[in-house]
Amino acid sequence: FWKKYIFWQKIKELLKNIQKNPNGRRHILSAWNVGKINEMALPPCHVMSQFYISKGTISCHMYQRSADMFLGVPFNIASYSLLTHMLAQICDLQLGTFVWVGGDCHIYRNHNKQVAEQLKRKPQNLPHLHMPNFKNLQELLETKPHEYILENYKPLESIKAPMAV
Repeated sequence: FWKKYIFWQKIKELLKNIQKNPNGRRHILSAWNVGKINEMALPPCHVMSQFYISKGTISCHMYQRSADMFLGVPFNIASYSLLTHMLAQICDLQLGTFVWVGGDCHIYRNHNKQVAEQLKRKPQNLPHLHMPNFKNLQELLETKPHEYILENYKPLESIKAPMAV
C-alpha cells in the first residue's frame, strides 16, 4: 500500500503542477526515493521523466539509468507512453512526442539467442490505443485493465528469456 501511495502522490503533484502552470519546466516524475536506495534490492532503472507542454500538446522525455534492451526497455517505453496518454486525457492535451534516453544500455549474454531471433522479425503496423474516458486521477484509478483496447494489435509469438539481475 505505502509504495502505491507514494507513487500516486507523485502523480497527483505532477498533475497539479501541469494544470496550474502548463508552461513550467519542472514537470518531473522521479522514480527514485534517494533515502531508500540502499534498502532496495534493485534501484529503479527508470530514473525520471520530464513532461513538456507546448501548444496544447504534452511530450515525455524519459531517462533510464540502466537499460536491459531486450526485456526492460520495451516495458518501460510502453509504461511511460501509456502514462503520457493518461496525463494528456486528464489535462485535456494532445499527444506530443515520447523521447527515451538510456544510460548503461546492454544486452545480457544469456539473451543473445533471443535478441537474434527478435532481429529477424519484420516490424508490425502500430496499434491504436482506445482508453476509457476519465477526467481526473480518481476516475483513472477506477478504470479496469479490460477497458484499455489496442486496436489492430497483432502480436507475434512471445520470445521467452530468463530475467537477469
